[in-house]
Amino acid sequence: MTDPHADTPADLPTRSFGWSDMFLKPEDDPRSDGGFDDERSLLVGYLRDHRLTLELKCADLDAEALARRSVPPSTMSLLGLVRHMAEVERGWFRRTMAGEDAPRIWCTEEEPDADFDGAVADPKVVEEAWAAWRAEVAYAERFVDEAADLGVKGHRGDLTISLRELLVHMIEEYARHNGHADLLRERIDGRVGQ
Repeated sequence: MTDPHADTPADLPTRSFGWSDMFLKPEDDPRSDGGFDDERSLLVGYLRDHRLTLELKCADLDAEALARRSVPPSTMSLLGLVRHMAEVERGWFRRTMAGEDAPRIWCTEEEPDADFDGAVADPKVVEEAWAAWRAEVAYAERFVDEAADLGVKGHRGDLTISLRELLVHMIEEYARHNGHADLLRERIDGRVGQ
């Protein structure tokens, strides 16, 4: 039988299951158990759960751990993901759906990856990232709550998208990045699950 940890560098935690390695016990999980009755509550509920997942993956880490690029050669970090998702929320809900002239928070044409590249181990950068992300999530939630229906259209260049399609896209966006967050967090301190 081969050792599953044979290729694990000595400075990385080894994986072993136990509730102490999990983020939460099932009874303490703030996310839903599903059971949504209609399309709007289904889409909003799943998106809310994915947003909560990103927060859980970052819980109890200091600035250094949040900014750690723990899967080289990738520049991705948990802090970078929070900053990236703030940009994504802002772009889709403020600019595309609401038609606002809302400049990007960090990224520019000259620095398109500033959300990840600027994710440095500074408590002020962490605080700014969470404040921006929470503000954009709150804006998006208000927009969805106030929308007459899920057929409301937004425009970005030649693209026209319904709120319904955007909500599915946002679920997909968070699901992909939460998968990244799983790996990043496990490489930082061995925490797994959820």
